[in-house]
Amino acid sequence: MSNVNCKLVTIITEAIIESELCEDLEKLGASGYTVTNARGSGSRGIRNAGWSVSSNIRLEVVCSEALAESIAKHLHEKYYENYAMIQFESDIKVVRSQ
Repeated sequence: MSNVNCKLVTIITEAIIESELCEDLEKLGASGYTVTNARGSGSRGIRNAGWSVSSNIRLEVVCSEALAESIAKHLHEKYYENYAMIQFESDIKVVRSQ
């Protein structure tokens, strides 16, 4: 069994842009992603966990370092100014990389 070093990109943002954001990730080269509902409080107020227009999502992508950098740049240029969003990345080891 071999491990593969990857990045885990996590994006927490407004549910209203989920479809557009997922399309962007695919165009950037993401081979997959996971979306879950999210709730919490931050600088832009309290968000509930419902799937309404005012809710948040947590979107995660396992990818290369180069793709993680491309995603970060794209989010900054396209979304940061107009949407509540945070993006962070972690170094991970993937056991099953296919």
